[in-house]
Amino acid sequence: MSATDDPMHDNLAWAGQPLGGDDVLRRVEGHLTGWFGPDSGRASLTFLGTDPIEVLRFGPDSDGVVRYVTLGMAREPMTPADATVRDPAGPRAELVLSLRGRRDSAARALAVLASVPVVEGRPVVAGSGLDLGEPLWEGGRFTAVLVGEPGGLVPDVELGRGGPAGGDGEPPETAGGPAPVRFLPLLPMTANEAAYKRVHGATAMCQRWLDAGTDLRDPDRAEVDLS
Repeated sequence: MSATDDPMHDNLAWAGQPLGGDDVLRRVEGHLTGWFGPDSGRASLTFLGTDPIEVLRFGPDSDGVVRYVTLGMAREPMTPADATVRDPAGPRAELVLSLRGRRDSAARALAVLASVPVVEGRPVVAGSGLDLGEPLWEGGRFTAVLVGEPGGLVPDVELGRGGPAGGDGEPPETAGGPAPVRFLPLLPMTANEAAYKRVHGATAMCQRWLDAGTDLRDPDRAEVDLS
């Protein structure tokens, strides 16, 4: 039985017990393998003062696309550094990098990025730019990522599924239950593209890629014209 089929996991958040981080990750992993099939490899990385972050590899699929997905970022809800208390209903997410062909050395960069909410106290949200200052994978020209909108590739994991709605019929999330785990796609950027995004914004950067017909999954793509 997978974690997503276990009725105990559906009721944990609504039976007077907090939803534990390990329970969340079991449900996330079950959701991913149900969506993509069994992983084709994984790596585990730990940074000082943080819990381990795993990176699961799925594929390549029939189009040669490999998905690298973090597992561990959603262990705790993301909380800003200036917050006085941790909100147990705060947002949770994992990161997804899609590439044509394997670039397994990207696992370290993904783990670093997934640790940002804990290490820097900075929630990772769609539209934000994250800059490593070094290649995302060995030999790559990309040093940063633009965080895309969730929902287009992998559906959310609803942690409050099976719980009661609020008094006005609102879904469990708005009734104070745990937020769903969302899967945020990462769009690799060169240093120049990252600088353009900082000045002009995420929408303008995406429009440049769209106008140029850029395949953002191509690990060897050229930098888009920014003139």
